[in-house]
Parts: sequence; structure tokens; C-alpha cells
Amino acid sequence: MNIRQADFLISVSSISGLPEESLPEIVFAGRSNVGKSSLLNSLAAVKGLAKTSSTPGKTKLINYFLINSELYFVDLPGYGYASVSHQEKAVWGKLLSSYIERRSSIALVVLLVDSRHPGMQSDRAMMEFLEFHDRPYGIVLTKYDKLTQKDKVATRRMMEKSSSKAEFIVNYSSFSGTGRNELLAHIEHYFRQ
Repeated sequence: MNIRQADFLISVSSISGLPEESLPEIVFAGRSNVGKSSLLNSLAAVKGLAKTSSTPGKTKLINYFLINSELYFVDLPGYGYASVSHQEKAVWGKLLSSYIERRSSIALVVLLVDSRHPGMQSDRAMMEFLEFHDRPYGIVLTKYDKLTQKDKVATRRMMEKSSSKAEFIVNYSSFSGTGRNELLAHIEHYFRQ
């Protein structure tokens, strides 16, 4: 897949504000601070397309990006960050789960997992949630360039064991671009089905 154009479309805070279901949606989900914004900028090759922050939990809305006028990349709020209030977590959780449960235009969920911290309970819970709702998902191991070779092998093995229903696992580095072409090929396969 070649991304020729990527534009921010809309941020929404409720299901009622979502755009009409006219195009396939590739959804990006993951823990706060897993690197979703960096990955989106890297994938689209547009610096600043998605706002990055050193403060975890910054994305609080569902953000839509129009890609090549033929599909949406959808950036969901991060989950699992301890520093926000229980009330705020509950609001984010309800928004995220309602979106995943109800949205028929979801073609694929790309679940980002920090390769330095694989197997976290919140990531496993998200996999179970996606499987329960029959959502196809693939896993992207982010920040892969920060691992030693030994840790890369161990992390990959652990993810293959714990996520047997994932459609794919991609090792990704927003810094070096490792995994970009592989992930774009998977995305193209799902949105063209």
C-alpha cells in the first residue's frame, strides 16, 4: 500500500459524533504511551499528522484520519494509564468499547503492544475483548529498536504464544521505519476485502 495523502478529519468524544460509515476503518488501539501517534506519523510519512506527547494519556478522543480518500485510520484513546481519574477511565472505556462493539465499518484493529513490556494484563484483556466481538486484529510490537537481540527473540516468542488468534505480528520501529512496509501490506489486505 502506498499512502499518497493523509489528512486529519475529525476528533469525536461520543459515538453520536462519529462520521457516516462510508469507508473501511483501520483502528489503532493500545496502552497509553505505546507510541500510537508516532506510528501513525511514521506510517503516513507525515510529520505531525497525529499529535505526539511525552505525557501518557493525552489522546482522549477518537481521532479520524482520511487516507488516500479511500479509508480511515482511527486512533483510539489509550488505555491502562494509572494517572487519570477512575471516572475519566470509565468514560474512555465506555467510548472505546461502544465503538468496537457497534461500528460495522471496522476492517481491522491494529493492537499496539510495547515490545519492552509484552504480556501486560490490559493488553491481554483487549485481545480477549476483540476476540469476543469477532474483530480481526493484528499486533504491532512498538519500540522494537530499543530491544537487544536476545530480548527481541523472547518478546516475539511470548507474543506468538499469548496471541494465537492475532492475524499477524509485526515488529515496528517508528524511528528506523522497520516494519512499515509489512504493516502497510497487512492493512491493504484487510481494507480491500
